[in-house]
Amino acid sequence: MNQQIQPIFILPEGTQRDTGKTAQKNNIAAAKAVAETVRTTLGPKGMDKMLVDSLGDVVVTNDGVTILDEMSIEHPAAKMIVEVAKTQENEVGDGTTTAVVLAGELLKNAEDLLDKNVHPTVISKGYRLAAEKAQEILNNLAMDITEKDKDLLKKIAITAMTGKGAESAKEILADLAVNSILQVKDEHGIDIDNIKIEKKTGDGIENSELIKGIVLDKERVSATMPKSIKDAKILLLDMALEIKSTEIDAKIQITDPDQLQKFIDQEEAMIKNMTDKVIASGANVIICQKGIDDVAQHYLSKANIYAIRRVTKSDLEKLARATSGRIISNLNSLTKEDLGFAGLVEETKVGDEDMTYIKECKNPKAVTLLIRGGTDHVISEIERAIKDALGDVVAALKNNKIVTGAGAIEVELAKELRNFANKLSGREQLAVNAFADSMEIIPKTLSENAGLDPIDMLTDIKAKHDLKDGKNQGIDVFKRKIVDAYKMGVIEPLKIKTQAVKSASEVAELILRIDDVISSSGKGGPEMPSGMPPGMPPM
Repeated sequence: MNQQIQPIFILPEGTQRDTGKTAQKNNIAAAKAVAETVRTTLGPKGMDKMLVDSLGDVVVTNDGVTILDEMSIEHPAAKMIVEVAKTQENEVGDGTTTAVVLAGELLKNAEDLLDKNVHPTVISKGYRLAAEKAQEILNNLAMDITEKDKDLLKKIAITAMTGKGAESAKEILADLAVNSILQVKDEHGIDIDNIKIEKKTGDGIENSELIKGIVLDKERVSATMPKSIKDAKILLLDMALEIKSTEIDAKIQITDPDQLQKFIDQEEAMIKNMTDKVIASGANVIICQKGIDDVAQHYLSKANIYAIRRVTKSDLEKLARATSGRIISNLNSLTKEDLGFAGLVEETKVGDEDMTYIKECKNPKAVTLLIRGGTDHVISEIERAIKDALGDVVAALKNNKIVTGAGAIEVELAKELRNFANKLSGREQLAVNAFADSMEIIPKTLSENAGLDPIDMLTDIKAKHDLKDGKNQGIDVFKRKIVDAYKMGVIEPLKIKTQAVKSASEVAELILRIDDVISSSGKGGPEMPSGMPPGMPPM
């Protein structure tokens, strides 16, 4: 008589487990869902998403990484796709939607191969080969650029902003972006943190401006101080112009009123001593990271000095780069050489707030982009667009390589990968071909988002790429035809494409190799029925 075999449970109760094909299908479905979410935002005719959080705050954007961040995605495989967008954002600052859409398409095409019983490790190997070859092809297709090609840099910035909320003033904003980057570039390269972005509602987008200096969201500490100072000699202070309190709790016993008066006089004398040193240095503007005592304010006002307090450390560092001044933390060693210079320091009312403009600096290595717009939502989206433009221009100047956009580079890459696949034997060839097909999702999506027939556009563009000198042919979604993307001015840094292909292929390979998903519920034992008071056993 056969004995009934007892099933063995190795995992706690309440644990969910998907294995084999089910796990792969679920993971791929989740990744595809993420890609589909952002896909409609790609290109000049991409649409925006409105995201409302639990507090009712609204974000309107078509920036891939912002959308995925705000969505609070829970599925583990979907989270891996979100990481692709974050990596792209950190590395380049743009191309997040491209990277996510590519990852989704790579997994979708891998799914077809899995259905044909091609083993996941074979697909992974094929994808790895294709990704390596893709890097080589992209580098061969790239064109050179230097900081002298200002027109090309401007076109890169315009390409980054096309289709975003800033499109109405993209020419002006592109000029601002390129000029700010060329201004802060020094012998160590370009640090994008030296471009301060200050936002203020009111006025139109076209009234945004580049200030050769720093704008601080601060007002002077006293109304008796001058409102503006020409030929400003600026003292940057990393210390307080007030009496320090003792490190430990101390008691001071005073036995008669004269002692109290002496104590107050002594404090005042100490503060006067500090302000005398500041005045003696010749400074007529003080920017202080810490506090300025009321008595100090009085003495500074009498000396016609403009002072601001409680400025952030990062702003103080930017001011040092903009005004060529030194940050001082000890007044005893203060000299004239430590002071920075600005042509004008003034307090200006912007909207309903007073702000301090420190401008007309000599060759500043830190600048401010003041962005204007009708509402907070508009300004936030313009800021995202400007950051994309800045990221693109910096990426282009970092490795001095650019490629054409408008789907041109992807179609050429797919064509070259298919030629490479024909030289392979074995099942990896299928995976490389699937990788090549995945690249075509970009021109397909650009067409779909513009209301064009993706199949017609894809066959047209592929035919043009087969011709001699056809590698730059891309989709003009406005004229609804295939044109030379380089002549049209649709240019992107090479780094966007290499990083997107690299991240997308790596995450696709990772997800493909997963054949078991074990998720613990975090609860031991059966769940308590709802509505049951705590401590009561289940009925």
